[in-house]
Amino acid sequence: MTSWHIPDDLRGSYLEGTLEPALAMSVDAHLDRCAECRAAVPYDKDWLEASWARLETKLVTPRPGLSERFLWHVGVPDHLARLLSATPTMSRAWLAAVVAVLAFAVLAAREQAEFLPAFLIAAPVLPLAGIALAYGPRVDPVHELVAATPMSGPRLLLARATAVLTVSVVLAGIASPLLPAPPGMSAAWLLPALAAGAGCLALSNRLPVPIAALAVGGVWLAIVGAGRLFGDWPAVFGPAPQIGYAAAALLLIYRFHRLSTR
Repeated sequence: MTSWHIPDDLRGSYLEGTLEPALAMSVDAHLDRCAECRAAVPYDKDWLEASWARLETKLVTPRPGLSERFLWHVGVPDHLARLLSATPTMSRAWLAAVVAVLAFAVLAAREQAEFLPAFLIAAPVLPLAGIALAYGPRVDPVHELVAATPMSGPRLLLARATAVLTVSVVLAGIASPLLPAPPGMSAAWLLPALAAGAGCLALSNRLPVPIAALAVGGVWLAIVGAGRLFGDWPAVFGPAPQIGYAAAALLLIYRFHRLSTR
């Protein structure tokens, strides 16, 4: 402990910023351990508090991404918007892959009408792939962190699955008018997609989400395969099956809600 203190002339030069770097660093070091000299340095309290607040905002508060800001604008609460924007499958890579698959299916159908089933079959499967990669310790790098919050479990799975399903449906809906098919047939994938997503959620109470998605995807492909086996694949997109898909979606969503609130 030294009894030396910063002289007035040295302190004045320090405050004016005219000291050499080595000497200024020595003054900094002394101020760090000498409360009496620190008290002699004048400062604006309001400016200092505002400066620390700005620094904390830059270093501690993460800058929201484009998707998070968009969710804010549409009325999603801040905490939920942050969780949804951190969904692994909501990344640019996943969105680009979905757009590429849909674009390929549309181009193939416009080139040859025989490829129209490719779009109708793929559209309900895309949300399943997104849901499978949206939740779980093996696919979510922040799963352990989120698991300790009140939003963990079925609530987070439902929120992320809804976000993935919404994005997939919107992208497929944009592509549908480009298909060489009547409007009714172009939108025939919508109810199967909703039923598949609801089925994945319902099964997730008993199976890991990726396995549940694979199981539901296998059932969907089996339904389409059975229709093609009997030589009438459009029948699986007809009015009666559409009613069945809608009823199944409502029933499965209700079941998931009941199981997740026990």
